[in-house]
Amino acid sequence: MLSTRSAQALESAIKFYERIVRGGGWGRTSASRSLRKGGKGRAVTALRRRLAIEGYLPRSAVDGEKYDRVVAQAVAGFQQNHGLRVTGRVNKATAAAMSVSARSKLETMQANLIRLPEYTKDLNSRYVLVNIPAAKLEAVQSNRVVSSHAVIVGKPERPSPIVTSEISEINFNPYWHSPKSIVIKDIVPKVRKSKSILKKMQIKIFDGYRGPEVDPRSIDWRAPAEEIADKYHFRQEPGGENAMASVKINFRNKFSVYMHDTPTKTLFQENQRYFSSGCVRVEDVHQLTSWVLGNQDGWNLRQIKSVARSEDRIDVALKGKVAVHWVYLTAWAGPDGMVRFRPDIYDLDGTGFITGQPIGSPEGRAG
Repeated sequence: MLSTRSAQALESAIKFYERIVRGGGWGRTSASRSLRKGGKGRAVTALRRRLAIEGYLPRSAVDGEKYDRVVAQAVAGFQQNHGLRVTGRVNKATAAAMSVSARSKLETMQANLIRLPEYTKDLNSRYVLVNIPAAKLEAVQSNRVVSSHAVIVGKPERPSPIVTSEISEINFNPYWHSPKSIVIKDIVPKVRKSKSILKKMQIKIFDGYRGPEVDPRSIDWRAPAEEIADKYHFRQEPGGENAMASVKINFRNKFSVYMHDTPTKTLFQENQRYFSSGCVRVEDVHQLTSWVLGNQDGWNLRQIKSVARSEDRIDVALKGKVAVHWVYLTAWAGPDGMVRFRPDIYDLDGTGFITGQPIGSPEGRAG
């Protein structure tokens, strides 16, 4: 998704879309029963022309009223490049994406082009790239994608920041130290309904960050949630209920964010994965962790999985250099020259935004 050639590739794609705009662009597409394999009619002919304009269908295949295998493959390619479910048929979501004007897409590409000089700085031989709008992570080594992972990123009201750093440490079976904002918004309201939630979530409470453990029954839960969050520290123990599950990947940043495992893995099956409070949850995280450690001190995939099952607390400081780039790209050109588009989930396109915290405060990152 990001390399030293990204700007050049996007500039070339912008010229292509400028020609499309000068040529009048394309019309709207409506979902219909004929727009699936085996369908026939003028709607299919219009779809062929629409796909050909953007380069998904050869000009030689423009004519025809049959929704054949070639058209289905072109639609599947369009869906994949727009982060849609790949079905090969034109449903409502696909029709809506096809109806976005060429001029609007051109403006999206131009908004992303200004971000690339900053994002492509110091791309070393090994780096982890997280593209927030795409909810996707790539582990890159020597300009080659070693592994690709679905990720869960920050919801619009709690957005993930755009940062560049280096991985410093891997925490296996980590504690989760709840930020005050989560104590106020989530934990205290749940406890007021049922104090047993603390035991279920394996949360211990302490009198301040380094203070002694406190019996939850001694706390006045009727007090304002802000007072409770200011006075007490909430820590979730390692285990199946831990918000970070088996591993946490740390890197220095002022926003208190990190990458981690998650106990709620079913969310990775969602098409748009904007559910977290700012941190990034990683699918198949052990595969990523194994690559990050690079067999350092014998840490391989087998050993990592064994430690994860044991629930033993182990911290491993990273010896090699692995950079981290969290970026915000709603449009980028792939190696094939085709442009990938994703939703402007934080409404940042056209604002001049490049790096930092999109909205709100960095306090209270929770994962």
